[in-house]
Amino acid sequence: MSAVEHDALPPILSLRQVELRFVQPVDLAGRIANLLGAGLKTQVVHAVAGVDLDVMPGEVIGIVGESGCGKSTLGRIVSGILPPTAGEVRYRGKPVKEMAGPERRTYELGVQMIFQDPYASLNPRMRVREIIGEAPVAHGLVRARDKAEYVAGLMRQVGLDPSFSQRYPHQFSGGQRQRIGIARALALKPTVIVCDEAVAALDVSIQAQVLNLFEQLRADLDLTYLFISHNLSVVSHISDRVAIMYLGRVVELAPTDTVFRHANHPYTQALLKELPTLRPGRRTYQPIKGELPSPLDPPTGCAFHPRCPQAMPRCKVERPLLKEVAPGQLSACHLNDAA
Repeated sequence: MSAVEHDALPPILSLRQVELRFVQPVDLAGRIANLLGAGLKTQVVHAVAGVDLDVMPGEVIGIVGESGCGKSTLGRIVSGILPPTAGEVRYRGKPVKEMAGPERRTYELGVQMIFQDPYASLNPRMRVREIIGEAPVAHGLVRARDKAEYVAGLMRQVGLDPSFSQRYPHQFSGGQRQRIGIARALALKPTVIVCDEAVAALDVSIQAQVLNLFEQLRADLDLTYLFISHNLSVVSHISDRVAIMYLGRVVELAPTDTVFRHANHPYTQALLKELPTLRPGRRTYQPIKGELPSPLDPPTGCAFHPRCPQAMPRCKVERPLLKEVAPGQLSACHLNDAA
């Protein structure tokens, strides 16, 4: 399908003001301590704090940010592993929370996830044939007698020798295990795949092979990806658009070329300054000052203002809205109003 045809289609996934809060109430010991004046309170972690995002069929959206920014949690919400506390997730125009029966099953099979650790995500007691073939048989996509042939086809598709299907996960290398995870996700014939740091645990040379495999599968199967990573260089290789997340919110969203050539948000600019280059000569790295604020007690106003070199008094009290600053480029920064 061409890019023009993709643009004419409605979003395959839509997120509207999606939030996820983890609440830790005061336990019995804490309540007893409060009687003695301890002053313990219910703790609330704002993991995802209001995300709006449309994902078009066939595109790859890279989600980037520091550890703890909520990008993996957002991926688990999209894939249905975690239900949002507030907001709405739509799949093919229908709210997921309203789905039931066959509709719900279509969504759950249509959105699959590939996890960061290719070893921890595979059952060490199961052979590869069962790891890949169990789910499609259980959901009636493949007959039990055809499982071996189906698994062999998937293994060839991801670059594995089908003769290895009787082996256990520990008998494979890290790159091979990640290919098993990819085959397991493909086994349910999804339309959307959430890749959570899918190449972060791999050697650089293996990363390139897996990224090329993702691109080939996208072309062959017309897949849509949410590619979660902390590495902007990796994201630039595969993504059509990039969403920059900071403390549970999207602070910039734009086509990949725009992000790398004309980044608008100070946080995006700071991330880009830290990227290594191949140009010779001395270079002074200037990491982002300060630490990522705690999601237990996020800053008022713009969450980035304690670390932003261009922060204004307004940034401390008023949260900037994500709005268009150039065609196709959204940014949440008060500097745009000042300009």
